[in-house]
Amino acid sequence: MTTAFGLGPFAALARPSTPRAMVLVTIGAFLGSAVNACVRHIAGDMHPFEITFFRFLFGFLVLAPFFVRRGWAPFRTRRLPLHCVRAAIHALSMILLVTGITLTPIAKVAALVFTSPLFITVMAVFALGEVLRARRISALLFGFAGTLVIVRPGIADFDVGALIILGASVTFALITILLKVLARTESPVTITAYTALVSIVITGVVAIPVWQAPSPAHLGWLALAGLCGSLNHLCQAQAFKEAEVTAILPVSYTMLIFSAILGYAFFAEVPDVWTWMGGTMIFASACYIAYRERRLQRSD
Repeated sequence: MTTAFGLGPFAALARPSTPRAMVLVTIGAFLGSAVNACVRHIAGDMHPFEITFFRFLFGFLVLAPFFVRRGWAPFRTRRLPLHCVRAAIHALSMILLVTGITLTPIAKVAALVFTSPLFITVMAVFALGEVLRARRISALLFGFAGTLVIVRPGIADFDVGALIILGASVTFALITILLKVLARTESPVTITAYTALVSIVITGVVAIPVWQAPSPAHLGWLALAGLCGSLNHLCQAQAFKEAEVTAILPVSYTMLIFSAILGYAFFAEVPDVWTWMGGTMIFASACYIAYRERRLQRSD
């Protein structure tokens, strides 16, 4: 959903600026952490399926004015089945993420979400024919070693929430690969429109069996989560438009810091040393892969 709205309320900004992009990424990291905190706050009172539905619904309502201005044009496509497949996987990814947030400290969630670029790199080899060279393979192994540091299978207690978050990262990587495939022929607005609407329908259907009428307070937290999520997408979109990925990606590590602060302030969660160590390893791996990718693009 990011690329589609980079031209929205930030369109009046001046020339591209790396410092401004870094500020936007930092704001986006805080907003992303705030979304997770909102979800965690109401997790004990609402089913993850219902939370996911409202997360999509309120997020779409925030962005609806962008669709209204374009009328029916965004829905013209010849690749409707692939749009629906991607939206279904996107809905699954969010359901897994929300479920994981209800079971796992939000700082650990932030650390494990950083594995998504690693899975994207692996999937791109099979789906897009990209080549893995020795340095990127080493970076991948280092990043996945960081995942093992966090989860510590066979040493720490079995953490089903962490495994669910990893599942969310895998599905998010898959929808990113499908995004690259669709982007060859489809506009970002069209991709976003179908992703949003189909995801709302799917999560609405799966939420019916567990539906409970949300209280006004719950709706307020869900609306805040939707607002923060949409603003996060806008910040990230504009940031990546204004500066190179390798210049601003390290700043997104602040999401782990913000998550640790919010987790401690509102839920008395204190990230252990393994979360910090593993999260740093995963993030360093993702940054190096992005750096190598940029170097290879420049040399082509």
